Amino acid sequence: MSNKTMSWFLLILLALIWGSSFILMKRAMYAPSGAPIFNDTQVGALRMVIAGSVLLPLALKNLRKLKGWKTIGKLAIVGFCGNFFPAFLFTYSETGISSGYAGMLNSCTPIFAILIGAFVFKDRLTPIQLVGIIIGTSGVISLMIAGHNLSISGNWTHVFAIVIATVFYAISLNTIRHTLSHLKSFQIASLAFFITLAPSIVIALQQGVIGTFKSNPEAGGGMMAIVILSVVGTAFALIIFNRLIALSSVIFASSVTYLIPIIAVIIGLSFGETINAWQIGSMAVVIAGVFIANAAKRRKAALEA
Repeated sequence: MSNKTMSWFLLILLALIWGSSFILMKRAMYAPSGAPIFNDTQVGALRMVIAGSVLLPLALKNLRKLKGWKTIGKLAIVGFCGNFFPAFLFTYSETGISSGYAGMLNSCTPIFAILIGAFVFKDRLTPIQLVGIIIGTSGVISLMIAGHNLSISGNWTHVFAIVIATVFYAISLNTIRHTLSHLKSFQIASLAFFITLAPSIVIALQQGVIGTFKSNPEAGGGMMAIVILSVVGTAFALIIFNRLIALSSVIFASSVTYLIPIIAVIIGLSFGETINAWQIGSMAVVIAGVFIANAAKRRKAALEA
């Protein structure tokens, strides 16, 4: 298999893994019958504990990279903004909105990443990026308004929870790009999870996870969803992402952003969730804005190649 064919295969596989994470969160909290299993805080904590435990050997191997409090502080930002807080915000949001809608809202991340890069880290914005941001922002606003028909029992707090989570993602991405470029991606991920492992364990115990296992007969099925979400969606996906970058480029690998919300919607529909033309159109506008905003990067990469 050629590198190009393998790159496309890995890209689609990665999109399927990350795109399915939204329905897995839903299945960890609710049985197919709709009966509750784990609450949203328990799912977020268990996800962090399992992922952190899987990556723990790698973190221990790279502890020597924690040189100075500045590096530790930056990795803490990545750990809490890129993993910890979003894990709880997404599960909370999905107690009130569908997994497909959650996946669509996740597409806001690149827009916030560009904005934070410009206003906090002083990245220079080109005219084409400004056009993309304006288009993408209008799509974000429309997508938030369009979510009404996808709500199960939620309100605006469930929508804003994901918007806030994508802002946290954007902070993490910019921190990695501007301050941790000397570390490899698997080192950053493992050490970031290592920093958040202890508080995750504390929250899991405080939330009575053990009691849920003893009292809820559906706990085994919910736990299976969490394990897949944590191990496949974190550790295995990280390996795939690194391999994809090695075979292609960072620009090509980052195009998974365009596929994740589409996969999330398709999977949500297969589980009986609903969607309408307004919501699809809003998501398309967001993705178009991201595509236009990244046009300059793609052109620069092509010239360098």
